[in-house]
Amino acid sequence: MEFIHRPYQPGDTIAAIATPPGEGGVAIIRISGNDAISVAEKIFSGPIRSYKTHTAHFGKVIDSDGNVLDEVLALVMLAPKSYTGEDTVEIHCHGGSLISRRVLETILKAGARAAQPGEFTFKAFINGKLDLAQAEAVQQFIGAKNDLALQAAEQQLQGKLSKLVRSFQTELIDIAAILEAWVDFPEEDLEFATMDEVISTLNEVLQQMQELAGTFHNGKIVSDGISLCLAGPPNVGKSSLMNALLGKERAIVTDIPGTTRDLIEEDLKLGDLHFHLIDTAGIRDTHEIIEQEGIRRSREAMRQADLILLVLDASRGICPESQRLVSDAPKEKTLLIWNKIDLPHATPIPIGFTNFSCISAKEGTGLDLLRQQIDRLIWQKGPPAKGEVVITSLRHHQALVNAILALQILIEGLRSNISPEFVSSDMRKVLTELGTIIGTNITEDVLSAIFCKFCIGK
Repeated sequence: MEFIHRPYQPGDTIAAIATPPGEGGVAIIRISGNDAISVAEKIFSGPIRSYKTHTAHFGKVIDSDGNVLDEVLALVMLAPKSYTGEDTVEIHCHGGSLISRRVLETILKAGARAAQPGEFTFKAFINGKLDLAQAEAVQQFIGAKNDLALQAAEQQLQGKLSKLVRSFQTELIDIAAILEAWVDFPEEDLEFATMDEVISTLNEVLQQMQELAGTFHNGKIVSDGISLCLAGPPNVGKSSLMNALLGKERAIVTDIPGTTRDLIEEDLKLGDLHFHLIDTAGIRDTHEIIEQEGIRRSREAMRQADLILLVLDASRGICPESQRLVSDAPKEKTLLIWNKIDLPHATPIPIGFTNFSCISAKEGTGLDLLRQQIDRLIWQKGPPAKGEVVITSLRHHQALVNAILALQILIEGLRSNISPEFVSSDMRKVLTELGTIIGTNITEDVLSAIFCKFCIGK
């Protein structure tokens, strides 16, 4: 069920299991809100109300019929020093699915409401414990698939992106005050700054914003990973290459053309990055209906892929089917691979591709070099430096792009001597777009779209 966040009710008491479903050593049930202490008091054997904040206590969870459900630890965190900024109690029980569910049901009967996805973090945002960019980083931190993604999420969670955005706002607000003064007191000859000084400052901020927006290419790679499509004619060794990269027999390999008729997909980690690897049907002219559908899907996978490995058979050279693929493949995102160099072959040539490699998937020859080439092709300007703030969210990137466009219009307006009230309107547009990144200007539907992606209990 999609989460449409309800109007915020300050102190509304909610509860949810905060640990992943399944069996484990410990399960955590989180309660937060004005009545968190009262609710916990009803189900816990100890005097919860008397406990100091940030202390843990051993006791029993008891249901409304007086039955002992489990021996647990109760962790008390009083407002405002909690994740949500409200009174919070965590019950740490044994990690079975059944027992954790029964403890949660007992807590709900005692007066708490079942939490919606992301509602604890939503409370943290509303109560000023996190801004919106930091709140989004929580989910990115949980879902990180590699060290670089974890590093980017950590930077954002620590507020480094927010600090950068606020620095833009501070500079622009100072300029906005000057522009407003020019509008309100046109005859006073106020000289807080010259026009050249104002434009120079705006250009500096513009450059910094553009540099931040430029990190989105790398940020998207870090956060979302890379879709890597293996394409080529039949029997060139695409499935053999997939198996070699994965280190296991994932795809069926035979000498029969058209063995792979549908997309075969698998996740793969190469170096510091996460890849979604797609093996496609061999592309050729055929009248076989099922194979035609597989080829259609292959072409669609090529179109959508971030990177294409176009595999050709070095022992066969260029055939008509290969030539058509070579002509159609987008050169900027394609790495040409001459496979089967363990067989007699002519000297492989790049045939118009800047990036090409020679391998034997069967023998494992050239695979290390291929991995290095993939890495270089992805990181065209090098991977993010340690500590570098990068944009990983499409929402943040779009807001930043909108702010940049408005700021460019503003600067051009000042250069063209447009009336100050019009450039003041452009300035408000810039500030509004920047505000949406950290949550100072945000709509209900955007909040719903963000927090519905969170897991329940976070």
